[in-house]
Order: sequence, then structure tokens, then C-alpha cells
Amino acid sequence: MKIAVKHHAPLTVVAANRLLAERCDYPLHLGVTEAGPGIRGAAKSAVAFTTLLSEGIGDTIRVSLSGPPLDQVQAGCHILSSLGLRPRKLEIVSCPGCGRLQVDLHTLAANVQAAFDGFPYPLRIAVMDCVVDGPGESREADLGVSCGNGKGQVFRGGEVV
Repeated sequence: MKIAVKHHAPLTVVAANRLLAERCDYPLHLGVTEAGPGIRGAAKSAVAFTTLLSEGIGDTIRVSLSGPPLDQVQAGCHILSSLGLRPRKLEIVSCPGCGRLQVDLHTLAANVQAAFDGFPYPLRIAVMDCVVDGPGESREADLGVSCGNGKGQVFRGGEVV
């Protein structure tokens, strides 16, 4: 048997599950109901789950999004992977794009993600367009590309290829 206390507000979910965890020893199923679509809904779930799971509260999760069930599963897997609670597979690290952006980074990052999606082993790939942060992020990744000033560097295992 598992107990679930759900609500649409992440902080209410956190408070309720903290109280429940203090008062019983049953496994707790975490969920934010009616979270909404896409990124907004995933963000609400991430706030509640990160807070509770980092405190050791919660045994199972359900990301409830207005959208395809696969999006819900993927969001949950990404939340757990980000917390180190699920083995990491593909992780793409990329710049958000600032005033230093010189290439179509968003398309490049999407293409890299599509090319490696489904890769069965843990892999961290950095796709950066910044002469300030790019080389460092690319060195820390398994594979990395760092663009800037009309040039690019490819990194593998921290070394320039």
C-alpha cells in the first residue's frame, strides 16, 4: 500500500507530504495534480519532487501533464536523473544564448540531441557558443563542441580533438 497526497500547488504538495512523512511509515507516492501543459507543468512537478526527494521523502512519482503520456514519463525520468536517483543516459548541456551567440546554437543542440537520442550508455554532450564558458563546459563533458569567433573546437574526454 502507498499513500498519495496531491494538489495543484507544489508548495502545498511539499508541506502535506512532509507532515505525512513525519506521521506514518507507509511508502509515499508524490504527484502534483492538474500541473498543466509542457514546461510549466514539468516545472511545478520538479519543484515539489526535488524538494521532497532531496529530503528523502517519497518512494514513487507521477508527473501529470496536459499532453501525451510519453511527455509525462520523460519529464519524470529527467527529474530523477537530475537528482542522481536514476541512471543518467543522454545529457545535453548547452548555452541558453546571450549577446555573445554567433551560431544557430538552438538548432545545433536540437540536432545533436536528435542524433544521440536513444543512445544506450551514459553520455554528456556540451554544445556551446561562448568563448567564455564554452571551453570549460566542453572539457567537462564526454563530448563537446565549443564555438566562437568564427571557429570551433571539438572535445573528447576533456581534450581538444
